[in-house]
Amino acid sequence: MRKIAELYKKYRNLSLGTRIMIFMGIGTVAGVIFGEEAVAVQPLGDLFIRLLLMAAVPLVFFNLLNGLTGLTDLKSLGRIAGKIAFFFVGTSVVSFTLAYFVFNAIQPGKGFDLQGDAPEEIGEMPNVVEMLLEMVPENVFQAFAETNMVQIVIFAVLLGITVITMPDKYRQPFSKGLEMLAKLFRELVNLVLKLSPLGIGALMAATFGEYGARMFGPLAYFLGGVWGTQIIMIGIFLLLLLVFTGMTPGHFFKKTGSVYATALATCSSWATMVVSLEVAEDKLRLPRHIYSFTLPMGTQLNKNGTTIMLMGVLLFTAQASGVTFDLPTIITIIFIGLLLETGSGGIPGGGLVIALIFVRAFNLPLEIAAIVGGIYRLVDMGNTTTNVMSDIVGTIIVSHQENKRDRKKQ
Repeated sequence: MRKIAELYKKYRNLSLGTRIMIFMGIGTVAGVIFGEEAVAVQPLGDLFIRLLLMAAVPLVFFNLLNGLTGLTDLKSLGRIAGKIAFFFVGTSVVSFTLAYFVFNAIQPGKGFDLQGDAPEEIGEMPNVVEMLLEMVPENVFQAFAETNMVQIVIFAVLLGITVITMPDKYRQPFSKGLEMLAKLFRELVNLVLKLSPLGIGALMAATFGEYGARMFGPLAYFLGGVWGTQIIMIGIFLLLLLVFTGMTPGHFFKKTGSVYATALATCSSWATMVVSLEVAEDKLRLPRHIYSFTLPMGTQLNKNGTTIMLMGVLLFTAQASGVTFDLPTIITIIFIGLLLETGSGGIPGGGLVIALIFVRAFNLPLEIAAIVGGIYRLVDMGNTTTNVMSDIVGTIIVSHQENKRDRKKQ
């Protein structure tokens, strides 16, 4: 008993990130050993995801409002939006192009003869104008009820702009009240995160218990192509971070490790964003008016991991069907992919439906693309991790540039 008490005391002294990594390891080993029996702990992991999503909406809304009311003028918001949009579009084009070359080099679909069951209804290609209109809520209460984060962010931005333009005697009380509410929901997240080692461990056990054996089947080549391309893209992010901010990979991962552990286990960008906001505030010490805007927008609009998966599924299906693309078609593929990446929902499995719409847009057989669904949870682990890392890296770079600009003004 004494040794157990000593071990527990040492465990309590560990950082949250270290505790998460320990339970991730335990969960993975348990999943491999017990196989499908390990799926029994899935409800514990699902509860953790629900708690994170419960906190996500109010945390994003009040954090963003609180950050925006700290701005002194609207030009700052426009400048930040322009910089992060450039980063999002630029890295998305790079990830599409990288995936195209990697999957053409390894040819995972060549000679592939298996087929899956394609769903009857998978939706339609998005219309650009309709997509932009859908970002503006008709009913803000409905947006909150449906957890439509883009509409919530747009509403928060408009409210923030309204508060900025108000006289000081009205603006200051609003700012103080919003600061208290933002603090309240950050404390709620801290409470939920105390369960993260157990919840993440359960999710890892369930994932490897259900899908572990399929990692070594005929789709392993495709999975390796997606993960390998995403690892290269992560290397590009780390290089950008080093060049533009001087932050080393070791320091970066030390500060943000808990974010990627959550991404791997939950496969949900929205659930992970709750952790990203906490890391940006407490570990990275980034300006609240920047990260509270860029992280939610990135979660919806910037999905570098998903773009790699989209290109991978398309080329995998094309190679299995004996189809090749010319240069104009490749440019069209990238453009349509940029539109589709914003529609994968930020929830587990959302990207698979988007991938099927992408494949159908180029008249390729859905039956081949649908077999990816058999290992999609494993694919989504890499998608979500890459997606959230891109958002954080972009936020750090923009914050660094804004800080340099402020220092030059002084």
